[in-house]
Amino acid sequence: MPKKRSPAALRRVASLNALPGGSRPAAAAANLGTASAPRIGAARTAPAAPPALPAAPSAPEPEILEPDLVTGRPFPIVGIGASAGGFEAFRQLLHELSRDTGMAFVLVQHLDPGHESMLTKLLSRATQMPVTEVKDGMGIEPNHVYVIPPNTTMEILDGVLRLRARDDPAARHLPVDSFFHSLAAEQGSRAIGVILSGTASDGTLGLKAIKAEGGITFAQDEGSSKYFGMPGSAVAAGCVDFVLPPEAIAAELARIGRHPYVGVHRPSQTPPLPAEGEGAGDGQLRKIFGMLRNATGVDFTHYKYSTIKRRIARRMVVHKMETVEQYIQYIGANRGELEDLYEDFLIHVTEFFRDPEAFQKLQEIVFPAIVEAKAPGETLRIWTPGCSTGEELYSIAIALLEYLGDKAAGIPIQMFGTDISETSIEKARAGVYPESSLVGVSPERLRRFFAQVNGHYQINKTVREMCIFARQDLGKDPPFSRLALVSCRNVLIYM
Repeated sequence: MPKKRSPAALRRVASLNALPGGSRPAAAAANLGTASAPRIGAARTAPAAPPALPAAPSAPEPEILEPDLVTGRPFPIVGIGASAGGFEAFRQLLHELSRDTGMAFVLVQHLDPGHESMLTKLLSRATQMPVTEVKDGMGIEPNHVYVIPPNTTMEILDGVLRLRARDDPAARHLPVDSFFHSLAAEQGSRAIGVILSGTASDGTLGLKAIKAEGGITFAQDEGSSKYFGMPGSAVAAGCVDFVLPPEAIAAELARIGRHPYVGVHRPSQTPPLPAEGEGAGDGQLRKIFGMLRNATGVDFTHYKYSTIKRRIARRMVVHKMETVEQYIQYIGANRGELEDLYEDFLIHVTEFFRDPEAFQKLQEIVFPAIVEAKAPGETLRIWTPGCSTGEELYSIAIALLEYLGDKAAGIPIQMFGTDISETSIEKARAGVYPESSLVGVSPERLRRFFAQVNGHYQINKTVREMCIFARQDLGKDPPFSRLALVSCRNVLIYM
């Protein structure tokens, strides 16, 4: 019997049908380079004992949920990514948590692939929750802690943790991104991602995916991080809701675990937003839509209701509010929050060469047909609406140049990228991206089409000059004409 896909996973599958013939590319990601970072794991000799923490709290405890309010009900899953220095931070976070948050905690720690891990034993001293090293096919329960074993990649599917061996030991290992992506697809708005101390940038793309699904995201602050590379990368990418030290992250997680939007709630509690078509809720949404329309000129009335609901509720969790009326009063008094909500609605989540098989089909099927049908001297025009920060359009441009080879110089090409966000358009025009955004770019493409600029990578001038970016509201502005190809993947998924 085929495995049931989560609603979030089905939405992603539906978004891949923008290619002619309804091709559905498989999700995959190319790895870039290698990373050399300290690893936490068992040494060949007995490791030094970690600094002692006070005994894990036993009493008094907060009010404990009755078992029948937890078992069988959806519950939040917290994914924690860490590398160098992350063990100490997670141990401190665990020590501050009670044993009955109603959440499950999954630690994805960069580990030495050649040694047995002692994390389970060491972390058990910091919490009264059961701490278990994951085995393939293990189910996940609330009020438990799960630890990834060495030399594996882990995902969650239908409430079960799945392990596989590292595909290529020489390739860059990104276990945090891998787990966070699966967590976002599985849990949607109940996903919570935390990035603790570590070098490099693993976890940034995964945290973006969690935020896109309406989940909540954390990063350890610089002052308490032994290494700020991983949390700093996520903060710089703009995908973090809370930047806090470990003990403060624990306090926020405990609060969120009881929030009706994310956590396990009692039957007497109601979700913060009503179902579509419920009168009072429609009136509240109309108020919010009116405020956004007056501030930005954009009408979100016909935007996908489930997406709108997730984004509003997400902002309510961030600001510690449990009713829509409270939030309406808040945004009425805080113009900055109205702007943040507007940006949250737009969901700026995109990648270079997202779903590589789609670009392979472009080069094998679509581009040959377009070039064959083109009249001599005719300009080849391609449009990507909802282009966000430009990765999708630049990826298509690179794939096209690779296909054309030496013939590219003799063919006039115009590439158009439009988006409703002026901020995104400015970033797309600059074409400058952090290394964490280039996971899907092969080393060969990186050498040929990018140049290093102040620690980042910029699309080279040849590709940038092919691409024209402009602000456009698809709801009221006219489309482009005489097009050979339109890529709507970033738009259709949310309509």
